[in-house]
Amino acid sequence: MPRRVAGVDDAGRGPIIGPLVIGGVLLTGDRVDSLREMGVKDSKLLTPATRTSLAVRIRELASKVSLVEAQPSEIDDVVLHGGRLKKLNFLEAKLMAQVINDLLPEEVYVDASDVNEKRYGQTILEFLLPELKKIRIVSRHHADRIYPAVSAASIIAKVRRDEAVEALRKEYGDFGSGYITDPRTLAFLRDWRGSHSEYPPIVRLSWKTIKQIEQEVGQSRLSA
Repeated sequence: MPRRVAGVDDAGRGPIIGPLVIGGVLLTGDRVDSLREMGVKDSKLLTPATRTSLAVRIRELASKVSLVEAQPSEIDDVVLHGGRLKKLNFLEAKLMAQVINDLLPEEVYVDASDVNEKRYGQTILEFLLPELKKIRIVSRHHADRIYPAVSAASIIAKVRRDEAVEALRKEYGDFGSGYITDPRTLAFLRDWRGSHSEYPPIVRLSWKTIKQIEQEVGQSRLSA
């Protein structure tokens, strides 16, 4: 019997707006080459239309797909109130373990968020079901560029996050990409804060950009 192989990756680790999405794809080992043949690669190297098209084909090929999301409030809780665990890496590892527990693979490849690849794999292992404690975990930086199963997971996660972000734009208005490098995102945050007493729940309050905006608001009110 072909081994059950899973790939796991995230989408939305860095933006200040919207959820963090973890995606996982389970395949039998004999189907991994089919991912290469269909052109699966790191989701960041693909156009949105190509990602969407590939996501459909990946779901058809996969034995199972699993997705979990962390909303801004959950991210903030870890970063601001997590004690010694004030790291997004810890939350990501926990969520990846949740996906792996759902997929029940015999072998799993993950995109390591920690600078220490081995440590990240060990953190994931802590949260796995007892029956999965002995599975092979390959934790690598840029795994989405190395292993087709992780590339597939990155596509699934990215497509889901894009859908979530588009729904948020319809509800809250155009905030751009949600990344702090986007002038539209920064303008949205400043404008919102200028007319509201607090930020909407789609914003990650633990990002230092929020502290900077709060300082700007305080200075503008003092000079008014």
